[in-house]
This record gives sequence, structure tokens and C-alpha cells, in this order.
Amino acid sequence: VQVLESGGDSVQAGGSLTLSCRIVGLSFEAPAMGWFRQTPGNEREGVACITSEVRGSYLGDSAQGRFSISRGNDKNIVILEMNNLKPEDTATYYCAAGRSWFWEPRRMLNAGTYNYWGQGTQVTVSS
Repeated sequence: VQVLESGGDSVQAGGSLTLSCRIVGLSFEAPAMGWFRQTPGNEREGVACITSEVRGSYLGDSAQGRFSISRGNDKNIVILEMNNLKPEDTATYYCAAGRSWFWEPRRMLNAGTYNYWGQGTQVTVSS
């Protein structure tokens, strides 16, 4: 299974970016897909995630009101749209897929829920 991310870039504060992720090699639609981010010395933070069955989505506190997550028409594609970016959004963003999903947002936004991870894509927001 491969997790392929794209879309990371350098933007100015207030700008927008769209990150895309595709899971390759999974024979079924991943029940959970999500985006996480990490900065040096810090834990991986759940940004947004979405389930397959009920298409429920969850946003982390930092993403509320600015980011949105959706799944593409093809299975195992997930899109993260980020608006009004701030310098504190600067991080390496990771896409992940999980074999299970949960009703609890805290579990869905926990990195331990996910089984497959991408290599990360860098987002840099300058002031």
C-alpha cells in the first residue's frame, strides 16, 4: 500500500492551498482517511479526517472555519482545502488511511487510528 501526497507549497499568510492524497494498492475503500501535521519536536496533530460509510468528517481545532476535507469520486482519494493560512500552519502534512473508523472525533483525529502513512508534504506559510 502506498500513500501518495501532493500539493505542498510555500504561500503567504491569508493564502490557500489544496492538498491531495491517493491510496494505491488497497483493494477496498479505506474506512478512514485523514490529514495530520507535524513540526520538529512536536507530536503529530490531527488536522482533518473523513470516513467512508457515512462520509462523516472531523476537523481539528486548528482547522475549524478554515479547512475542509472531502473524498474524491475515485475511491481512496482525499482532498484537504486550506484557506486563510497562517504562519502557524507551517508544518509537514501527512496523509493517512485506516482500516477502521469510529464515531468519536477524538479517535478519528488520533494518529494511532491509522495504518498507512505517506511521506509528507511541506507547507510553509510566510507572514
